[in-house]
Amino acid sequence: MRATLPLLRNYTPAAVLLRRAPVLPDLSQDALLHAAREAARCLPEGQPVNLCEDRGLFLLGFVAALLRGQTTLLPPGRAPGVVADIVRAHPGSYLLCDGDFPDAGAPRHQIGWPAAGGAAEARAPEIPQDHAAAIVFTSGSTGGPQPHVKSWRSLYLTAGLCAERFLGRLDSGVSIVATVPPQHMYSLETSILLALAGGCSTHASRPLLPEDVRAALAAVPAPRLLVTTPVHLRALAASGVRFSPLQLVISATAPLSAELARAAEDALGAPVHEIYGCTEAGSMCTRRTLDGPRWRPYPELRMAHRDGMTHVAGPHLDAPVATPDVIESHADGTITLLGRTADMVKIAGKRASLTELTGKLLGVPGVQDGVVFLPGEETPRARLAALVVAPGLAEAAILDALARQMDPVFLPRPLKKVDRLPRNALGKLPREQLLALLRA
Repeated sequence: MRATLPLLRNYTPAAVLLRRAPVLPDLSQDALLHAAREAARCLPEGQPVNLCEDRGLFLLGFVAALLRGQTTLLPPGRAPGVVADIVRAHPGSYLLCDGDFPDAGAPRHQIGWPAAGGAAEARAPEIPQDHAAAIVFTSGSTGGPQPHVKSWRSLYLTAGLCAERFLGRLDSGVSIVATVPPQHMYSLETSILLALAGGCSTHASRPLLPEDVRAALAAVPAPRLLVTTPVHLRALAASGVRFSPLQLVISATAPLSAELARAAEDALGAPVHEIYGCTEAGSMCTRRTLDGPRWRPYPELRMAHRDGMTHVAGPHLDAPVATPDVIESHADGTITLLGRTADMVKIAGKRASLTELTGKLLGVPGVQDGVVFLPGEETPRARLAALVVAPGLAEAAILDALARQMDPVFLPRPLKKVDRLPRNALGKLPREQLLALLRA
């Protein structure tokens, strides 16, 4: 008989699972279960590519697929070409949508809320631990999106570790508001699985602008947890908007500087913590940014360094995973991230981190956004490039400021001013779009 884990930890039928105010009434755990059972009966055969933008309908579709024994495909973005590639690689898949979506070579199934009703369930459904609950994809920022299969056991146990790390410092009944789409591994863990495995409620929206975030936070009760990214934090800190009291902010998907973390804590009135993880292994370590550069791994997480890579293992993972990052372990159990393998460049015999160089660019007064990257192959005579959003600065002034902080071999030439960077919903910058913008 297959071993199982519950869909909901500490099932409490009347507890709110999904917040939908001010548009719709909130849904309890039992009401969500009833809706998911009804939705599961209507799902086509195959694997759903969950494209729902409403977090509540995403949750409904994800749970319905689990109850149906299906594996949910989670694309790294909604670009029709990206979705079409995933469909071609997974025959028999279908698009699970909550709105219009262009043809991607697969049938579409529109999901919505069924009629309410039904008696309360005595216990939460059990999901086989080894069931392939999801296939998540890397962002494609350094190449094509790569698939990674996630068992229900791995997703459930990782979310439990996240809950133990963060929710112990908060009162019960935490309300989650997230600015990140739920298709991403980070948001799947913190805005979907943390609600299922951590006893939280999650808000159906995905607010983007500061005023949207203010409205979503105002619509949920305390204690409030904001799940977001450095790009969003920068906008929130600069907005001047007053937000409902927050108890905790979690950030991921890109490094967060101490300066931005301090500005965000001042603007939001709550401590800002970061999660370090990757699509391959999920979340692994956390830190409060202002407490220093070192990270605390989850309990029982083991890291081994060999062949220039870090291999991670733990009781919550299905198998050891090779991470794309260079990591230094310390005697006290903490780690320091030295950068991604693909992030390090060697020019004229000297090494540097593209992330650190980008940080120097963002630190130039008047620079609103920017990135330093290697547009071609890494050779001793290679040149870095930069794209910068800085309306009030001349390119020469930016280069002059960088020349006081960088070794001359790493000065970006060309440095090109643009109106905006092609950031995706996670704040990441796909390489192909950077190259196209540089050529333009």
